[in-house]
Amino acid sequence: MPSPFPGMDPYLEGYLWPDAYNALAAKLRQLLTSLLRPRYTARLAIYMVEDIAPESEIGIMYPDVEVLLSDQANTPSPSRQGRTSDGELPCALGTPAPLTLPVLQPVDIQVVNVEIRDTAHNRLVTCIEILSPVNKREPGLTVYRQKRHRLYQASVHLVELDFIRRGTRPCAHPRIPDVPYVITVIRAHTGFMDIWPLDLRDPLPIVPVPLRPPDAEVCLDLPLALMSIYDEAAYDLSIDYSQSPPPPTFSEADTQWMHALLGKA
Repeated sequence: MPSPFPGMDPYLEGYLWPDAYNALAAKLRQLLTSLLRPRYTARLAIYMVEDIAPESEIGIMYPDVEVLLSDQANTPSPSRQGRTSDGELPCALGTPAPLTLPVLQPVDIQVVNVEIRDTAHNRLVTCIEILSPVNKREPGLTVYRQKRHRLYQASVHLVELDFIRRGTRPCAHPRIPDVPYVITVIRAHTGFMDIWPLDLRDPLPIVPVPLRPPDAEVCLDLPLALMSIYDEAAYDLSIDYSQSPPPPTFSEADTQWMHALLGKA
């Protein structure tokens, strides 16, 4: 069963995002391989980053964050323990805390991008980045912006897919409209970038993937990629479209459009 949305499905932005994120990267590699050979290859670059501020994703992408608590969290605090061996209360005059919360631990998450390299010298030519929430808030936002700059200075093209509404976009150009999703193609040393601002109702575009001159750009079929992973992973069996999508909330107009699309009107 296909997604009911014409473009990005906002219901994938919650706890399903890690699965969709990895599946999309693998699907992009698969679609690109036949277009690139024999002069280029597409490879997955996988590395781990530490999300040191996971609290913003609790209940969204990290529904089971409680499993990360240390065993010490189960040890009662002195104010909760009984009398001492002498029969005295540890803190007789202390006011009990009205709320006791676990100390959240950093979360190790897997970050994947697609690297296009030339087969002659294994040089990085183009990087396809699928943004994750950790890329769009500090300290990961600054780290990712530094990476973008390094790629540009190294004459590496960048294709950036921002399919997560939460957080701050790495590129905050004033002429980019306030839309849920943005695709960016930065061709190295041109001084320009192509932007695809995407509303909730917009289908995903087919975007160019630049290579080294004189080789022509190849086309990346994002609609096919998203449709394929949605079907292969059977996301329709896991999504309850009668509920609201993950935050942030949409505008009233977009909410009404979603209700009509999903049969809630």
